[in-house]
Amino acid sequence: MTKNLLLAVALLSLALAVGCAKGGNGVVTPIPTITVSDGNLAAIYPNQTVTFTATVGMPPEPASVTWSLSGSSCSPLSLCGTLDSTTGVYTAPASLPCSPSPCPITITATSTNNSADPGSLPVSLTLISAVVTPLTVNVGQNLVQQFTAIAVPDDAPQTFTWSQPTCTNGTNCGTISYDPNSSGVAVYTAGDVNQSVVVAATSTVSPSGVAQAKVAVVTSRLPSGTYAFQFSGYDPSNNPVAAAGSFILTSSGTITAGVEDVLSASGPQQYPIASVSYTPIDGSNNLGTLTVALTEGPTNEYTAVLTSSGIIRMIESDGLGTGSGVLQESAKNTVFNAGAQNFVFGFTGVNKATGGTRVGYIGLLPLNGTSGITGGLVDANDYPNVTPICSSPPCSIASNSSYSQPNAANLPTWWEMTLITAAGTQHFDFFVSAGQTSNQTNPLTLYAISTDPIDATHPALSGSMAYQWPGTSKSPITYNNAGFNGTSVSNLTGTNANVSLTLGRTDGTSGGSGGTGGFTGNFDWNNDGTIVSVDPTPSDTTIHFTYTYVATPINSTQYVGRYTFQMLGNPLSTPVVPPLPFILYASGANRGFLLDQSSSAVITGSMIPQPSVNNFEYTGTEMPGTYAAATISNSKSSIVPVVQNLLLTSTGYNSKGQLTLNVAGTENPGSVTLTGSYTIANNPPGLGAITLTTPATTYVMYAIDASAISGTSSDVITDFMIMGTCSPQPCSTAPPSSIIFAQQ
Repeated sequence: MTKNLLLAVALLSLALAVGCAKGGNGVVTPIPTITVSDGNLAAIYPNQTVTFTATVGMPPEPASVTWSLSGSSCSPLSLCGTLDSTTGVYTAPASLPCSPSPCPITITATSTNNSADPGSLPVSLTLISAVVTPLTVNVGQNLVQQFTAIAVPDDAPQTFTWSQPTCTNGTNCGTISYDPNSSGVAVYTAGDVNQSVVVAATSTVSPSGVAQAKVAVVTSRLPSGTYAFQFSGYDPSNNPVAAAGSFILTSSGTITAGVEDVLSASGPQQYPIASVSYTPIDGSNNLGTLTVALTEGPTNEYTAVLTSSGIIRMIESDGLGTGSGVLQESAKNTVFNAGAQNFVFGFTGVNKATGGTRVGYIGLLPLNGTSGITGGLVDANDYPNVTPICSSPPCSIASNSSYSQPNAANLPTWWEMTLITAAGTQHFDFFVSAGQTSNQTNPLTLYAISTDPIDATHPALSGSMAYQWPGTSKSPITYNNAGFNGTSVSNLTGTNANVSLTLGRTDGTSGGSGGTGGFTGNFDWNNDGTIVSVDPTPSDTTIHFTYTYVATPINSTQYVGRYTFQMLGNPLSTPVVPPLPFILYASGANRGFLLDQSSSAVITGSMIPQPSVNNFEYTGTEMPGTYAAATISNSKSSIVPVVQNLLLTSTGYNSKGQLTLNVAGTENPGSVTLTGSYTIANNPPGLGAITLTTPATTYVMYAIDASAISGTSSDVITDFMIMGTCSPQPCSTAPPSSIIFAQQ
């Protein structure tokens, strides 16, 4: 996907260079050069008025000319608007004379002193379309939701009028309010009737540029359905805690089935879920309190932020500990286990045998669709015992490993799993979360947690399993080096607040067995406040590390999706710090779970692709919107997880050609007001910096996962990974050493 390119004039390159011609009396007369009154015309839009000017000579001076208009689509000429022959004032037509847009026309200036050599300028009449985000959203009765409007192309005037909402009942539709001086943002307040509502914004330049958002006014932002969740954090004594579970919620708010597994310092415990409720905070549609009450267990409260699709990201706020998690509606029962399915997994936890040190597991689980797991693989780092499962990774998972539903079949999202390796037998529960198996952009995800007593052979583990995309019959993924060709963002977390973000490109080199591919890019690394930034420089704007990756073959033609990647290190230091070897198990192209093979930091994380289209750039169309953001990785108990409601609004491009946006919102705990700006250079794509003025903080922001939000593939929304950093370095104060995930 490329940036929205206009087939319009860029004046610096398309305006005619000053030339000369001889008039009838032999006097040299310069050919007019045409410019525009504001000096910055990219395209002309319906009903727009533009004043053209003509100059001659160097330095340029006003020329006496007669103006005329022409165009292949202009039959009759009035279809292409009007051009005053004396003043050069052009008024575009209300509708375009061609389809599709843009429509080429030519503006001609003929010198009154030299009619034989006119100056001309090709111009495009371009239709403005608009996009409103979020495109679809559930809004609770009487709650408030922000919307942003964006005009396409990006260089079109970003000014709008918002009409009052319409709805299926015709009444009680809610209201819209906005500031005409900042019309890219509007606030919708829902009524108190469940119904479908349409919110619309219209370009002030082009009445045809209308965008609509579909709103479902609902009783609760936590509607009836089946849900799965996972959580990790620390108890009041700073011991690691993890949880995962699932429940079925009725329209009346009662739980018909539900279970939560908790993994703490005392070992695994399982509780029936008695009730789950969600209460909005201060009338916000995207901020609330999630309460989960456990039978014969605690009642936990979480401060939660919600995406437009209803994904809940949360932090614990009940004083019983700290941590963060995610809750979302589960996929339909027919998606998981609908035949043989491969899953890759990434688990993190602690090993009691080594004093509670960090441990990481990743691997492949081929589920046969009945109850068997055959041909599975696993890699682990349990430093200082970096190969605890077998002597030569990848380690095999025995063919008598299995999975099945427990007797409590009234909760179909709850499954049990037994993994058998050379090191022993481990047991897990897992819960079917969201996602799909029909494509690789949103893989079906399962939340897993170990259920064994914590001892020398059973570390406490929790994490995720993701469906491994096999490709299609016409285009299968072979998972060799060629299977990875594109850009991705990797988020990594290690012991003691060691976090990093990497934007890398794999070149798709397929060397077969033993061959290596190229992995190049940039990264930011925050090791508990110590920053290493391998970022673009003016002399090398796209690459600053040059590493390798290689697929693990089964034989000369078969691969399982296991890769070795070089990552981190410091190629800019003297002496150079070499990269660390990481293992990745892929769930799709440029997507999967990561584990460092040998370091004491036991770094784990995931790789997420950016759009796979060549020369993709994130533009003003993709960036604005409302975001739900929350801490996702935290390996130090003293770091306080946060949730944020963010609003990004475009301010256009600065003098360096960089996209700039205003950042506003609220951070919890503490209801802290956020204000600042975000700048993205797009070289490499999606890498930018957030500078908050309130509170004074600097973040790096890596864009990921753009997806279509309207009928054209050029209109997308974007998610982000965010991490604290500083510039210049070293930092005067330690920046936040955690990773925040922001979703629309």
